[in-house]
Amino acid sequence: MSDDVVRYYDQTWADYRIIWLSRSNYAFHFGYHDQPGMRHRQALVRNNEVLADIAQLRPGDHVLDAGCGVGGTSCWLAQHRGATVVGITLVPDQVKRARVIAERRGVSAQARFEVADYSRIPYPDASFDVVWAQESLCHSPDKQATYREFHRVLRPGGRLVIAEYMRTTRDLAPLDTRIVRGWLAGWMMPDLGTFEEHGAMAADAGFAPATVRNATEFVQPSLRRLFLRSVLLYPIAVLLRLTHIRSATQHGNVRASVLQYLALQRGAWGYGILSARR
Repeated sequence: MSDDVVRYYDQTWADYRIIWLSRSNYAFHFGYHDQPGMRHRQALVRNNEVLADIAQLRPGDHVLDAGCGVGGTSCWLAQHRGATVVGITLVPDQVKRARVIAERRGVSAQARFEVADYSRIPYPDASFDVVWAQESLCHSPDKQATYREFHRVLRPGGRLVIAEYMRTTRDLAPLDTRIVRGWLAGWMMPDLGTFEEHGAMAADAGFAPATVRNATEFVQPSLRRLFLRSVLLYPIAVLLRLTHIRSATQHGNVRASVLQYLALQRGAWGYGILSARR
């Protein structure tokens, strides 16, 4: 699965860069709209703010950004919350870009980046005050094992915060199942846990009882934004795929960007924020 994830992000970088990323934050994640009239770039930053508040992030905290993308959030945590951050990702090209971004923002001493798998974190026990996983756990084929690894690297009293796509139920109608499967395949996600399953996995890993918030209403405008842009571009994407200008992976990304919102509208999933203490 790791090779599939690397290929996906290597081949879809241009899509993210053109359609989604803001130079002000380089966030791969969705925006959090809890204030009227928020612009896209503001909502992206607001997602960081909300998670940082939930994690009770303090200056000097040592943070693991598990699945850091090109380092936008890691750099934001260093700049705006005074954290020392280690960002890890499976994708070597993302690490290169993240290091450049950190250098440009003057936080390369506080935010460093490594190629690593968050299900086998190359750091000793009790290394971090906070583990942060923002829309990245979806790529894990064994989420229970990943929760255990997060628990291992946290210090006693350390905090876990996860923002993730979560199923509303395992008992989906056949059509909803097909839509969800198409979405998951396009974004290289083996499966999604339910809201309840995430809470149970955290408990089984040794965390104190987790809080799992349903934040779908605040993220839905951002999800819709991606959907509308993808629908608009879809005829062009089909033509480019038929002429072999774009790969199956690139086309799958656009298709999944449509399907995610259809699945959301049908109540198949929601956006959850989990927080827990070691």
